[in-house]
Order: sequence, then structure tokens, then C-alpha cells
Amino acid sequence: MDDESAVIIQEEEEALSLQRKEPPRIHRLEESVVNRIAAGEVIQRPISAVKELVENSLDAGSTSISVVVKDGGLKLIQVSDDGHGIRYEDLPILCERHTTSKLSAFEDLQTIKSMGFRGEALASMTYVGHVTVTTITEGQLHGYRVSYRDGVMEHQPRPCAAVKGTQIMIENLFYNMAARRKTLQNSADDYSKIVDVISRFSIHHTKVSFSCRKHSAARADVHSVATCSRLDAIRSVYGVAVARDLMEVAASDDDPSGSIFKMDGYISNSNYSAKKTVMVLFINDRLVECSALKRAIEVVYAATLPKASKPFIYMSIVLPPEHVDVNVHPTKKEVSLLNQESIIENIQTAVELMLRNSNTSKTFHTQTVCPSTAGSLGSSRNTQLSPSKDGSRSQKVPVNKLVRTDSLDPSGRLHAYLQVKPPRQPEGKTDLTTVRSAVRQRRNPKESADLTSIQELLNDIDGNCHSGLLEVVRHCTYIGMADDVFALLQHNTRLYLANVVNLSKELMYQQVLRRFAHFNAIQLSEPAPLPELLMLALKEEDLDPECSENDDLKEKIAEVDWEDEKNCFQTVSAALGNFYAMHPPLLPNPSGDSLQCYKKGTKHDDIKNGRNSPNKLENDAVMKDEYDNELLSEAETAWAQREWTIQHVLFPSMRLFLKPPNSMATNGTFVQVASLEKLYKIFERC
Repeated sequence: MDDESAVIIQEEEEALSLQRKEPPRIHRLEESVVNRIAAGEVIQRPISAVKELVENSLDAGSTSISVVVKDGGLKLIQVSDDGHGIRYEDLPILCERHTTSKLSAFEDLQTIKSMGFRGEALASMTYVGHVTVTTITEGQLHGYRVSYRDGVMEHQPRPCAAVKGTQIMIENLFYNMAARRKTLQNSADDYSKIVDVISRFSIHHTKVSFSCRKHSAARADVHSVATCSRLDAIRSVYGVAVARDLMEVAASDDDPSGSIFKMDGYISNSNYSAKKTVMVLFINDRLVECSALKRAIEVVYAATLPKASKPFIYMSIVLPPEHVDVNVHPTKKEVSLLNQESIIENIQTAVELMLRNSNTSKTFHTQTVCPSTAGSLGSSRNTQLSPSKDGSRSQKVPVNKLVRTDSLDPSGRLHAYLQVKPPRQPEGKTDLTTVRSAVRQRRNPKESADLTSIQELLNDIDGNCHSGLLEVVRHCTYIGMADDVFALLQHNTRLYLANVVNLSKELMYQQVLRRFAHFNAIQLSEPAPLPELLMLALKEEDLDPECSENDDLKEKIAEVDWEDEKNCFQTVSAALGNFYAMHPPLLPNPSGDSLQCYKKGTKHDDIKNGRNSPNKLENDAVMKDEYDNELLSEAETAWAQREWTIQHVLFPSMRLFLKPPNSMATNGTFVQVASLEKLYKIFERC
């Protein structure tokens, strides 16, 4: 082989080597890199550092905790307490990773009661900021001050003057994480989060005094003193307007086969009004979040109170330590509970019971109209400011912009203005317990089967949603039924007619898709005779039901395309939606002219079809006031139950889950019938 050939072969091998990339080598990260990555997970924002330090102070048995913040915590976070302090011998390893006094073995997590246990918080702070600790223990003549960086002491502890307890100061937070620091420049937002978490701690730990203020500010934004009353603590932190609209709630269970817990707290009543939900939750004295419980309670409020009221909730839940897994989140803001579903269900039931009992009365403040305004207006609910000392308020909203409010019934029902005999309440249907399954446990409405066809159908729903109608659905007020099909809705200053059959059909269709493959199974004592049921259904739809021989019945099943998965699922979901839609009952509505159908002598078929029989008309004068009371009672119950379900189940569910398609804006599902601004223009002409 000559030299030229050898060169060519070598070049080809090099080219093949470049095309065939070798996998990258795996190597160990430096310990400093590992620690900074972990620190970024534990200390996500300044609020994370404040929460960890306050929890350490509470673990130290403090009775007074003070927090000082500068520039939202980026320049300075200082937490001082009067706890038992830190031993001098422990200062060298205080800020090393996984050093703690809370546990020594993994099994200790089964019975952990303290809020700190990992030994990561202080260490993480030293990797993303400059930490200085000043502490003194009982019996010492002086304290010690020491600074830390990257988990180790920068110098030996220096003697200094100190008061009882510990002061931890963090300066220049995220000084070595430019991207993180740049995203946290809005100091006002971070400071408000710090104030919020200190407020939450202060209403739970009532025997501890808390204060939180900005650096160089003379007045604290949070200042609470030790008290024996939790309601007083809420009043001092959140204000009188919140505390006066709270009611006490409690629940418990001691069933070893189910759940063991005890809950007490306060929830807002029907007088409370806010733009967003405030939920303060402590589990075994640990400040945590539980989205499933929060959503379950919001669903109850949406179904019980008007306009999907946003509640204020404080709850303290106590469980056996072995039933709580605290090691599920880097910042410890979430925990995992044993028998969580059962606990949430019991708490939801207790909240619902309290709300139903409190919804019988409501306080309304009057709104005084300017003397120059012609005419008079009824009382209007004031949810923004408390009345002035003389009981009057200046008119801030033009009269042609005021939203109608029913002062007799907070639900805003039209029946409050009608002097008619109230419909008979369906027996056993006067509360929300019987329909809890229709609105409850929708904690994750986007939960769906892992199928591409289902996801495509859901994407079609989201992409075809009408934004204007979505706003109407989310914030409308149910007024009453205009007839058997249309309901009256109010949104801002406009009045709409809404087809409840179309709305309920679309809502059920969307819910079937969103919860596809996640519905509970129905256990039948005996298998359903599907062939017989299908034949009955097909014969009922047949134009000639008396014809027993029909070879084309099977062709009618072709309305469902069983070969195309997406079309099949869409058709089945639409059929289920139509089945569960709020269709009018078969019996005519006895509240109107159809009452004549229930006079004795009317045939059953005539009643179903809503018409009078000739024999009945002939004997009308004789049997003028004689009605079939049994059939009349059945009809009144059916119609009353339907209207109750529309108000308390359908519309609260619509506000939460329905995404109205664009077609509803043009197919008559929504029809605007009045606008307050236009009505005032008409009145002005008159």
C-alpha cells in the first residue's frame, strides 16, 4: 500500500469517526455546584427563607418573633426571636448540609412533630447569600456572632452583646444567581408575600407575638400580640370586616378503618365578599397548601352562595404523625395525608352544613342616591366600604350603571317579586346533600384519559370557546326560569335568556370528555340485558313501533361510528350529554295554563301531551275544582326538583367548568333581552 492510499484511508476513518459521535462522558459534579443546585430548590424566593427561619424560631420555643425586610428580602432579611438559642459547640456545623437536632434516623420521620428536619434551610441560605448568626443561650454572660458562606464559618465565633434567643441576618440574597435575582426585582410583590405568610403564622400561633416591617420603617405592617382568642388574632391581622363575617366550623373522625383527624377553624358566611379565596391551612401546626381541599370547599361555596363567592378559610387539622408524610416537597409547603379523600369529604360536609344554616339571613347596606337623580332606587348591596358614621354614602356609580340586586333573596331569584303559591319542595331535596356528587369532587376538571383522540376533542373545546360568553357564564346571576326551557340571567347591566337544555347538554358533553375513563363504575346486581335494551330503544324510535319484523333496525346503530375512535368518543359523549341534560319533565308544568290538564276526567295520554280530552271539556263545569291530586303532586315535585337543580347544581357547575362554544352566540342559546343603559335612554325620551 503506497503512502497516498494510506492517507486516503486515514481521512475516511477520521470522517467516519466524526459522523459516529461518541457519547459524552459522565463525571461527578463538584460539591459546590451540587449544593447551589439544591439551594435553588429550597430557597426559591425571599419568602422561602423567611418561612424557614420563622419555623426554626417556632421550633426553638419562641414567644416573640420579629422580621425586618429590605428591598423585598434581596438586600436584607433579619429574623429575631427569644427562643432557647444555639449552643456554642454547635455553631461550627450549624450551616452544613443535613445537620439537624430534629431527628437522627429515617424512622424518626414517622413521628416528626417539629417544622424543620432536613437540615437544608440554613445551608442553602449560605450558598445563595451572606448569613450572619447572633445567638445566646440561657445562663451565658454574652452571646456569639459568626458569619457563614457556602456552608462553613468564615471566622471563629466572636463574643458580643446579645439578648435572649437568636438573630439570623441574610444579606444580598441570590448575589451569585444573576438570572434568579433579575426575575425578583419587584420588591413590593415579594414583600407582600412575606407579610402574607407572617399573617398566617400569627393567627395560628396565638401564643406568639409577631411583627413584620420594612427596614427603616417606623411602623410594622404586621403586629400581633399573644392572645387566647383566635378570632381576636384574625381581627387584629385581617381586620374587623373579615372577623365579623366568620363562623366557627369543626369536624372530626375516629374511625380506624377510615380516617382519624380533628379539624377546627373559621369560615366566612354569606355576608363576606372578596375577589379571591384566602385559605390558611395548618396540618399538625405546619403551614401547608392543599389544592384538593381548597377546591372542594370552593365548590361548596359556589353551589350554596350566589356569584360563586370567594371565601375566607382558616383551618387547623390534627392527625396522628404517622398518617402525615412531610417529606414530599423541597420547601415543605405540601404534605401527603393518609385517607385524604375521606378527610376532605368529611370537612366538605361540615362546611356545607354551616353554610346552609347561615344562608337564611344576610346583611345589606343601603346606598343613598344623590338628590339630583330623578326617581328612587331600591337598596343596593355595598361590598366595598363600610357605611359612614351617619349611615350614608355618596353615589359613586351612575344610576344607569347600577347592577340589580335582590335584597330579599341573595340568590337573586325572580320569585321573590311574585305573589304566587310557592312550589312544593321535593321531599328530601331541600339541601345540597343529595346532589353533592354532581358538584363535589371536581377537584381536577382537566383530568382525562391518556388518549390522543380525547385530547384532540378537548383542544377543540378550548380553541372554540367564545370569550364573551365565557365572561357571562363565569359571572352571571341566576334570576329564575322564564318558561320551561329558558332561564333569565343577569350579567353586569344586561339581561339574558339562556336555553338550559342546550347549556346542560354542552356542559355534560364537556365533562364526559374531561373525565373520560375516570368515572365511578356502576355495579349491577345482574348483568344488563343489552340486546333487549337496544331493541327497545330502536323500536321506540321506529316510525312503526307495532311492526315486529324490521330487518333494518341494526342499521340505526350506525349513528355511532365505531371504527373511527375520535368520532366514536365524540358521539358517545354527545349522547351521554343529551341523556343527562336538563330536559323538561314529561308531565306538563302545573304552574301555568297546563294546570287544567290535571282536572279529573283527563286521560293520561292527554296529560303527557299537554292537551285536554273532549270528555274532560264537556264535564269541565261539573268537575270545576276537582283535580287528580296524586298526579298533580308528582308533577309539582318533578318541576320543582328540576328548577332547584338548575339553580343549585347546573349554574354553579357552569361557572366552574363550562366553556361555551362560538355557536352558542348565534344559535339562540343566549339572547340579550334588556340593557339597563338602553332602558334609561328610553325613559329619558319619555
